[in-house]
Amino acid sequence: MGKKRSIKNVNYEENNLSVPPGFASLTALTLKRMVAVREFKPGLIGAPLSDSDIHKFKTSFVRKPWICHDQFDNVPPKCDSEQSNVDMKDPVISSLPKGVIRGCANCHDCVKVTARWHPEESHLPVLDDAPVFRPTEEEFKDALKYIANIRPRAENYGICRIVPPSSWEPPCRFLEDKSTWEASKFSTCVQEIDGLQSLYMKRKQSRLHEKRETKIQIVAACEIESAVERVADSEEAKSIGLTSEFEYGPQFTLKSFKKYADDFKMQYFREDSELNDADQDQGEPLIARIEGEYWRIIENPSEEIEVLYGTNLGCGTLKSGFPVTAKNIAIYDKYVDSGWNLNNIPKVFGSLLPFGCYNTSDISVPQLFVGMCFASQCWRDEDHHLYSLSYLHLGNPKVWYGIPGRYYFKFVEVVKKLFPQLLKNPKLLPELVRQLSPSMLKSEGIPVYRCVQNPLEFVVIFPGAYHSEFSCGFNCSESVRFAPFDWLPHGQNIVELYSGYCLKTSISYDKLLLGAATEAMSAQWKFLATKKDSSNYQLWRSVIGKNGILTRVFKSRVENEGIKRKHLCSVPSSNNTSMDVFDFDSKRECSICLYDLHLSAVGCSCSPNRYTCLCHAKQLCSCAWFAKSFFFRHELTELNLLVGALEGSLEAIHSWAKRKKLQPDFIISSRISSDSPFELNVTPSNKSPIPVQDVVILLSDDEEVQS
Repeated sequence: MGKKRSIKNVNYEENNLSVPPGFASLTALTLKRMVAVREFKPGLIGAPLSDSDIHKFKTSFVRKPWICHDQFDNVPPKCDSEQSNVDMKDPVISSLPKGVIRGCANCHDCVKVTARWHPEESHLPVLDDAPVFRPTEEEFKDALKYIANIRPRAENYGICRIVPPSSWEPPCRFLEDKSTWEASKFSTCVQEIDGLQSLYMKRKQSRLHEKRETKIQIVAACEIESAVERVADSEEAKSIGLTSEFEYGPQFTLKSFKKYADDFKMQYFREDSELNDADQDQGEPLIARIEGEYWRIIENPSEEIEVLYGTNLGCGTLKSGFPVTAKNIAIYDKYVDSGWNLNNIPKVFGSLLPFGCYNTSDISVPQLFVGMCFASQCWRDEDHHLYSLSYLHLGNPKVWYGIPGRYYFKFVEVVKKLFPQLLKNPKLLPELVRQLSPSMLKSEGIPVYRCVQNPLEFVVIFPGAYHSEFSCGFNCSESVRFAPFDWLPHGQNIVELYSGYCLKTSISYDKLLLGAATEAMSAQWKFLATKKDSSNYQLWRSVIGKNGILTRVFKSRVENEGIKRKHLCSVPSSNNTSMDVFDFDSKRECSICLYDLHLSAVGCSCSPNRYTCLCHAKQLCSCAWFAKSFFFRHELTELNLLVGALEGSLEAIHSWAKRKKLQPDFIISSRISSDSPFELNVTPSNKSPIPVQDVVILLSDDEEVQS
């Protein structure tokens, strides 16, 4: 055996090289370095290669020992993902001087700002204002009812502001509790305002970090960022040169962070070493100047502007700013029970979110945002296109931008237009974000509306509306999601969209829909049996009946489920098996598209604990079709009976009431019809009844319906 030689130690001579068979050169070839540099217009043939192209050109010769490449400099090999990053990232811009220096040798919570604002270069966008509503004391009593009343006027803007009555002065826990203000620390993240136009991963808590880590005393924001970092390191993200570019900041208390934020704002807007007192007292004009400077930094930066913020702090030590327990003081009782208390609105009567949440989901937990001047939350839509209610506890105003929900897909198309590389990985699109200029969006035919939120005011985000905001100085705000009845059509559409993008769902839409329908029938049955009216029944009665929104949405979902069962599976009989894996409080998802499996699923003995939705049954495994098992929580006959009851059929209501106490939880079939694999043959179950936890029993069996 000959001695193995290293390529880099070989003295390349033409006679000593081993040429692969069929690759012998018939013409002498000498490679020369390009010396002359000429200017070429982009796209012309013969233009010099870019640095990245030259690097790949050189690297390609390292793997070809029969080519003399010793006249090139040694080029270390570069991985494919790195090469992909060079191709797909935005053009490299020259580095900017640092405009903010954070910390010093003695402390970490001081700031030195060398940058100054440029009022002569203001980029203030020309926008229409979102509507502002001022409810009376009587109107303000019921939060969901008032939002439902203003929806026809406000939804076309995507966003609106609500100014509470003058009597609304809830005690802020951050100010009431001195220990929270001075001692409770929270983690911050660093945000480069001059780089917000770059594409990066969206920080979405409910999709990337569902389970709260209550045992670990660390702020949820940092946990979310770690999850985002893992997603950004995925193969799909690398394929478009995407990384999660964030940096952890120091920990602060609210008191120390306010000092840091105030120092930054004072230094940045100082003119000739002195603050402009006239501007400081102008109020609204100052907000306009801050807004113009904010967009100048983003669109035409002259320095690196670095700010800090704390986000999604609902799971941390700060928790909610609203009072959550009464202190034997009348004023506390009023706000503890109020529907405008963000701890209450997701679960008040009329909000459907509790029907679809699992124990591990924190989508209904209010989240805090602690900001400073220019601290931003970029364009995003709410999970599941839920409603969102934001409240500004204290501090400086926030400037919001909203896009109506009907322009959701047009906004997506604009993002694709700006970033063509996303066409190769469209499922990353809902997780990506950049701070696009409202002026640019308007030029693309997308309306954008401005909303300035002051302390003690609410901002409502309507379903499907893209929105963004930034702070005008130190402030502390809180937001939460909720789901009234008019959200139901949006909910069905978005779960189908998530399935197409293979995105995790934060709630079970089928569980929510079935729970709401069952609760409505329980209220209907109770009213028919007792003839006692109530405010709860009045609300349920407004959404059922043939034209009720709950009836229409539930009927549409049952019809869609029936089509899938008819064409994708056939169930002539059933096999008894334990359905512990489909416990009512457990969340199961399709292993292919992550669709929620509350209503139906497909499994196979070859892949235990792995299931798919009906649409992806064939992709579950390569086993024969008759070997697969189909799971149904309810038979179609039972679901159609509930549809009839919702439409108002007394016979259906009575039959549903008789069946609701005891019924089978799931039906499993592992034997498929040999005649036609796509013909559904459902037979009534004769198995022992299993109690179902999701049915509310209001009456005994011996009570009869009164006509």
